[in-house]
Amino acid sequence: MHWDYRRGIYSARLMTQRAAEHGVPLEVCLKGTGIDRESLDDPGAEITGRQELDLVTNIVKALPDMPEIGLESGSRYHVTAYGIWGYAVMSSPTVRDAVELGLRYLNLTYAFSRFALEQAGGRMFLVLDDEGIPDPARRALVERDLSAVHHMWGQLLGEAPPLIGVQLRFEEPSYVERYEELLGVRPVFNAKRTAMEYDVSLLDRPMPQASIHTAKLSEAQCEELLAARQAREGTAGRVRHLLLNESGCAPNMERIAKELATTSRSLRRRLKEEGTSFRVLVDEVRETLAEQLLATAGLSVDAVAERLGFANTAGFISAFKRWKGAPPGTWRSQQTHG
Repeated sequence: MHWDYRRGIYSARLMTQRAAEHGVPLEVCLKGTGIDRESLDDPGAEITGRQELDLVTNIVKALPDMPEIGLESGSRYHVTAYGIWGYAVMSSPTVRDAVELGLRYLNLTYAFSRFALEQAGGRMFLVLDDEGIPDPARRALVERDLSAVHHMWGQLLGEAPPLIGVQLRFEEPSYVERYEELLGVRPVFNAKRTAMEYDVSLLDRPMPQASIHTAKLSEAQCEELLAARQAREGTAGRVRHLLLNESGCAPNMERIAKELATTSRSLRRRLKEEGTSFRVLVDEVRETLAEQLLATAGLSVDAVAERLGFANTAGFISAFKRWKGAPPGTWRSQQTHG
């Protein structure tokens, strides 16, 4: 799944601390996760998204009387806890630059939601997609992501920019007042999607700690860290990374194999051993990039098809309908007005 990437230990440690405050023993949190006490105390330790999911699931099950654990926990995340990603975002020239960089290197964070930036009618929408996050931890993790984003803006800008509105796909909970206290607005529940809404002028706001030199250096370090983590995720992770950086080129297995210093035959075998294939990975990457380009780049459907390496626009439209059940133009309109 998109959230099952390697990540630092900070988030898992914070969640166990929150659970302990409510009487949940550490052994209950860690049961079946493969995370040990020593790792929690090692700031350099890494775990997988699956391990953190299992940990949060344990906590949610152990605290049935505190369903707001995710929303509450999100306010504890500090931008510096994200390491070099946090510094890269912090030093970006403008909010737009910060958001775009943050999304580009989202796999260096602790997020489980897929994020997308959209603009429409003088509004900026930060959309959170919870597809693929299993219950019973899904709501807690999405609310944690949403709360963490809001409080991070406060740290980055001196005060959190006012939210015009918040939409959630979930039903209204018993703790709706906490939403108002933490976010400053009462969300609309049972919505078609989960999104945070701001005035679009926020995107042009300068970042208080902007530094071109620091931003460039930090982004280079983000790239190195992401590549290192993906390398430890196996061959499939390395192939995904290369495909993401081949925008505009028709995917070619022989070329990718050469980049990995192997043959296409060996690459095919390794991917099969990991339960996937080159074609599946190409499809996954193209779908992800198509969503981002259609939602944030303002490109035409023809331009997106070319950017993704399709031989023609018709082939892209056909693939997109298979992914999303609607043509790209229709899908973009639904996201903008949904």
